[in-house]
Amino acid sequence: MYKRIADDLRSAIATGRLRPGDDIPTEGQLADRWSTSRGPIRNAIAALRAEGLIESTRGRPSRVIERKAYQAVDVSIPFTKWARGMGARPGALTQHVSLRRSDSEQAGLLGIAEGDPVVDVLRLRLLDDRPTMVERLTYIEAVGRHLFDVDLDTVSITEFLESRGWGSAEVDHEIDAVAADSTDASLLGLEPGSPILRLRRITRHRDGRTIEASDDRYRSDIVRFTVSASGRHPGGHHFIRPVGI
Repeated sequence: MYKRIADDLRSAIATGRLRPGDDIPTEGQLADRWSTSRGPIRNAIAALRAEGLIESTRGRPSRVIERKAYQAVDVSIPFTKWARGMGARPGALTQHVSLRRSDSEQAGLLGIAEGDPVVDVLRLRLLDDRPTMVERLTYIEAVGRHLFDVDLDTVSITEFLESRGWGSAEVDHEIDAVAADSTDASLLGLEPGSPILRLRRITRHRDGRTIEASDDRYRSDIVRFTVSASGRHPGGHHFIRPVGI
């Protein structure tokens, strides 16, 4: 019974009969409608809450919320493929692509000498035309030089580089939360200092070289990260670890 009730409410949300901000019927109203006890009603509401479709606050009815896009971070999926996989339309607005000398931080991340050439990319990524994520990408010169041959607003960089023989063999991710700087705020339509989610990524080629270091910053009201993993790296150390210890 609770699955039928959840399906009915889920359909109402999907079709717009219940929109973000709307209250869903109370437990009593739903119990009367379905001629059932409140147990199945509560299970249905719990299921929709777990899916991120509604939220419940003490003292008031549950209400529909803006659904967030979920991105798994224990696997590496290009933004374009991820967006299409959940039925959204991906977009990109490239702000700049530049060849420059690496600074000490970039050199350390990429395993090159400070001052070696790198290619930097700054792109705004969109879901259904909604500003969602700011990409800051840095590539070793041998990889990044291919990006000058293509319109970056029209391709998945990951898939394009794979077609040029620069696919990834191993990717490390690190997640934290930061305050939006002036660039993030301008591109994402936020106030400076707003909290945003950051996903930093180090990508290695099959020959062992580190080829990319990225810093992706997401609007936290649109995207939520998920992890499905053992909690340990194959080498034995924990995926989850304290900072500064």
